[in-house]
Order: sequence, then C-alpha cells, then structure tokens
Amino acid sequence: MSRPSVLIANDDGIFSGGIYALWEAMSEIGDTTVVAPNTEKSAVGHAITLSDPIRIEKVKRSGGFQGYAVNGTPADSVKIAVKAIMDKKPDIIISGINVGANIGQSLLYSGTISAATEGTFLGIPSIAISLNSLKGGEWSGAKIVAQKVVQTVLDNNLPNGTLLNVNVPNIPESEFKGYKVTHQGSIYFKDSFEKREDPRGRLYYWMTGKIKNPDKDIKSDGVALKEGYVSITPLQLQMTNLDYMAELAEWEIG
Repeated sequence: MSRPSVLIANDDGIFSGGIYALWEAMSEIGDTTVVAPNTEKSAVGHAITLSDPIRIEKVKRSGGFQGYAVNGTPADSVKIAVKAIMDKKPDIIISGINVGANIGQSLLYSGTISAATEGTFLGIPSIAISLNSLKGGEWSGAKIVAQKVVQTVLDNNLPNGTLLNVNVPNIPESEFKGYKVTHQGSIYFKDSFEKREDPRGRLYYWMTGKIKNPDKDIKSDGVALKEGYVSITPLQLQMTNLDYMAELAEWEIG
C-alpha cells in the first residue's frame, strides 16, 4: 500500500521550529513535501501575490528536512506547491505548527488558517494546527495531535468546502483533558496604538493591546483550549448568512 502524499505549509516561515516538528510527525505517516514562506508571514490573512514574480528556493535543514522557500504568502505557498511544484495533488495538506493559538476573531487574520483554506479551495482535505504558546514549547504533544488528526482525516475525509482548525494546549500530551469539537469563539484582541518617536524625531505607532475572551461555553475554541482540551473546529468556506437572507430581501433595496 502506497504512503499518502502530505503537503506541509505554514505562516511562520520554512525555518521555524513548528514546521520542522510537523515535518518530523508527518514523515512517519506519508511522503512529505514542504512549501512555505521564506520569512515569517503571520497575520497576512489570505493575501496572494499578483503584481510581483513568485520565486522559490530549495532549502535543506538538519536531519534530512528538505523543502521549498517561497517569497510570498502562505496561500501562495500552497497554490504554487499544488499547481507547479508537485507532480500530482497531495492527499492532504496540513499547515503549522503555528506558534500561537488561532481562535476567535484571529481566524480572519491567520496565515496558518489561510494556507489550509487555499487547500480547501483546491479540493484537498486540509488542516491548520497551532500551539497555544507565543514562544514554542511542547512540540511533542502537538506532533501527536497532528498525527492523530491527519490519520483520522485520511480515513474519513472531509466534506467539500470544510477544513479543520486544531489548537493544542502548551502542556505535555499526558496532561491533555481530551479532544473537544468546538465552534469559533468570540475571543478578540482589544488593540490600541502607542504613539512613539524614533531617534530622528519621526513619529510612528506601535500596536499593543490585551486579549479579551467573553466566552464561557466549553464548546467554544478559546475556553476548551484554556481548560486543557485539544480544540478541533470545522470551518467552512461558505460565508453567506443564510438565515438573514429573507429578512434582508424585505428591505426592498432599490
């Protein structure tokens, strides 16, 4: 039986610790192809490159890691991997392991999510996985989670237009409370801008703020993650508010 083909991408860049850990985990499951931005591209959303050439460069790291660095976005990386680098479509795409949770409103900013979204656009089962830490840390637990989720998706597939967003607590795997299917919560970053002056007297602004989580429901992604669960949220590409269409039509605009 042939091994599945696994495409690995991220938004932290091809030299990140998270993508190396993910490559180690996926190498035990299938034949891996790594295509990722050449530098960190966090919070770029689903941007794609239209007005500049996209260049790729082969990268080798210790332990046999090989991949392609792209001077573009996470979505660019997946698009060019499937359309130009790989001989055939991968069986599955996994984006990560991101440093920092992707929950609540952050989903709309996340390059990690967008790499998986691009895979879903292309009709390939896709997963985003993130570790709830801003400094990296317990890769071992996230690697186990990645293997379990990928194997389960390979066994069961995903509906068209649906991807999985997986968030892992930054604790040893033995301390996980379990796996919980969740919905996107309301957690958000209440930002503000500090006005500063550089050494030449020029003004600039630095964004700062605090994370706010109004959710209480254990089935919301942020709460489940905080309580020590692996959060798995099915996301869909269909963004239309179907429940509101009839009321909106009553406005008789025009």
